[in-house]
Amino acid sequence: MNITVDEGKCCGAGQCVLIAPEVFDQRDEDGIVVLLTAHPADDQHDAVREAVAVCPAAAIEVEA
Repeated sequence: MNITVDEGKCCGAGQCVLIAPEVFDQRDEDGIVVLLTAHPADDQHDAVREAVAVCPAAAIEVEA
């Protein structure tokens, strides 16, 4: 799995951080997504896919 984020699309909702805190964080100053790892462990893949699905700005993309 390879994750990319588009900071320009991110609205700072933080759903990704709540769902997959090992993979995503937010910048303190504006809440924009910070990708902690582009290649998460296998046991985190379901959470990452859920984060992609609930992102209101569609700022996260995943390649298998």
